[in-house]
Amino acid sequence: MASGVDESHAAEHFTAVDYALFSLMLAVSVGIGVWTAYRSRGKESTQEYLMGSGAMTPFPVALSLLGGIISAISVLGNPTEVYLYGTQIVVTLLGVVLGSIVTHQLTLPLFYNLRLVSISQYLELRFKSRAVRLLGTMCQLADMLMFMGVCLYAPSLALSTVTSLSVLGSIVLMGLVCTFYISVGGVRAVVYTDVMQTLLMFGGVLVVVIICCQEIGLVNVWTIADQGSRIEFFNMNTSPFVRHTFWSTTVLGFYFTMDTIGINQPSYQRFASIGNLAMAQRLVISFAVGVWLLWGMFYFSGLAAYAAFSDCDPLASGRIQKPDQVIPYLVMQKLGHLTGVPGVFVAAVYGGALSSLSSYGNSMACLLWEDFLKDIPYFSRMSDASATRVLKLISVVMGLSGICVGVLAGNLGNIFNVFASISGAVKGPILGVFLAGMCTPWVNTKGAVLGFLVAFCYNIWVVVGKFLRGGGHPTHLPLSVDSCPENLLHPVNASITTPPSCVTTNNASGGRTVYDVSYCYFSITGIIMTLIISNLISLCTGPLSPKAVNQRLSFLTCGRLHQRLWRTRCGSHKVDYVYKDDHVTTMTMLPQTKSHHNDSQP
Repeated sequence: MASGVDESHAAEHFTAVDYALFSLMLAVSVGIGVWTAYRSRGKESTQEYLMGSGAMTPFPVALSLLGGIISAISVLGNPTEVYLYGTQIVVTLLGVVLGSIVTHQLTLPLFYNLRLVSISQYLELRFKSRAVRLLGTMCQLADMLMFMGVCLYAPSLALSTVTSLSVLGSIVLMGLVCTFYISVGGVRAVVYTDVMQTLLMFGGVLVVVIICCQEIGLVNVWTIADQGSRIEFFNMNTSPFVRHTFWSTTVLGFYFTMDTIGINQPSYQRFASIGNLAMAQRLVISFAVGVWLLWGMFYFSGLAAYAAFSDCDPLASGRIQKPDQVIPYLVMQKLGHLTGVPGVFVAAVYGGALSSLSSYGNSMACLLWEDFLKDIPYFSRMSDASATRVLKLISVVMGLSGICVGVLAGNLGNIFNVFASISGAVKGPILGVFLAGMCTPWVNTKGAVLGFLVAFCYNIWVVVGKFLRGGGHPTHLPLSVDSCPENLLHPVNASITTPPSCVTTNNASGGRTVYDVSYCYFSITGIIMTLIISNLISLCTGPLSPKAVNQRLSFLTCGRLHQRLWRTRCGSHKVDYVYKDDHVTTMTMLPQTKSHHNDSQP
C-alpha cells in the first residue's frame, strides 16, 4: 500500500529526534498498561476491569471521555473536510450543544440510575426480549469494529507520509501496541493512557497551527481561504441534496453527540466509573467544551493547510494520493525543517487513535461478555479472576480484528465521509429503538423490531447505492496547481483541477435520487423511520399499557403522557399500575432512589 509520497524525501524530514518522540509516546502507553496491571494484581475482577469499580476521579475520566471520541478521524478528517469543502462543517458544533443537552437531561440519568453494565441490557428490560438486546449489541459491535479499523488506518496515513514505513506496517504496529495495554490493564489503563494521549493530541495539533499562522499570518490564512470560497457558515438551503448546509451539519452534530456520549457503550463505561450522577453530568458539559476547543482547532488547521497550498495543491498535482494526507504533507513540507515537529504531530495523531482504540476495544469485550457469554453455564460458573482473564483474551481478539478492518479501510475514500455515512446507516436505526423505548412507552416489541429492520434495510440500501454510484467521492471545491514547479517550467492551463477520483458520478440526466441525499441525514433518517414505524406497528398490534412498563425505563414526562393518553383511551380516571423491580405497586409515580454502583441490578 503506497503512501503516495516520495519516500526518500519523507525520510529526510523524519529525524532521529522525531523517531525518539514518537517511540516515547508508544513506550509510555505500554508502560501505563503494565503499571496499571501491577497496581491491580491480587484484586482483579470484572467490575474493576470494565468499570474501574465505579470509584475513579473525574478529571482523568473527563479527558478519557474526550480522547476516546476525538480520534485520528477528527485529527485528519476534519481538516480535510474544511480543506476540500469549506467551513460549513463547523456548524456541527451547534448540533453538539443540542445533543449534549439531551444527554445531560435525559439519556444519562436514565442509564445511570439503572446501574447497567451493558447499555444493551436496557433493551431487554424495556422490551422484555433477549433477542432485541442481542440485536442492539450486534449493531454496536459492528459499528465499533468499523470505527477501530478506520482509527487504525487514519494515523497510518500520517506516519507513511512523513516516514518510509508503509501503511500496512503502521497499522500492525499501532494495533499490537493498543491490543497489549488494553488487554493487560483494563479500563484504568485505558483512562490513564487517554489522559496522556488527549493532552498530546491537543498540544501536537496546536503546535502545527501556531507555527503555520506565524509563517503565513493569521489574517492571510483567513483571506486566502475566503478567496478560495472556503468560508461559509450560513448556507440556509433546505434541499436535502446539498451536501453541507446549516441544517444538515446541525443534524450531523446532534447525531454525533447522541451516538458518541448519549447512547454509547464506551462513554457509558466512563460515566459509570464516576461515583455519582451529578458528577457524571458535569462530564457531559466538559465534553461539549472540549469538542468545541479541539474541533475548532482541527477545522482551523484545514484552513491553514489550504492557505499554504492554495497555488500548488498536493492532491491535484499528484504529490499525495489520499485527501487525508494533506495535513501530514503540510507538516512534512512546511514544518519539516523544525526538528521534532513532525514527530510531535505524528505522536499526536497516534495519540488520538490509541485513545479511541483502547476505549472501543475495552467496550467490545464488555458487550461480548455481558450480552453473550456471561449467562452461558460454562462461563457463569467461572470465578471472578477467571472471568477477568477471559475478558483480557476477548480484548486481544478485538484488537486483532480491528487490525484486519484497518487494512481494508484504505479503499473506501475520505475517512470522515466514509465513517459518518456507514456509521449513521448502521447505528441510526438502533438508536431509534433506544429512543422509542425511552420516549414512547407504549411501543411494543413487535413495533421496535419491525421499525429497526425497515430503517436498517433502507439505510444500508441507500449507503451502498451511494458508494456504488460514486457518492463516496463527492465533488470538492476548486484546487489550483498554477504555482507548482513543473507548471512554472511548462505552463499549462491548470489553474483549476478536480482529480478524477473525487468526481461524483450522478446519473446522466442530472436528476436527483435518494442516493444523492446528503450523508448528514442518513443517521437521523434511520432514527425517525424507526420511531414512526415502531409506533404505527404498536398501535396496530396493541400498544403497551402503563402497567406493563417499568416507569424507570422511560423519561418521566413521556411516562406521564402515556398514563394520560391511556386513561383517555380507556375512559377511566383510576390509578394505573406500574412495575418496579418485578413487584406491582399502585403508585402513579415511583420515588427517586439513590444510585450506588455496588447495588444489585434492577
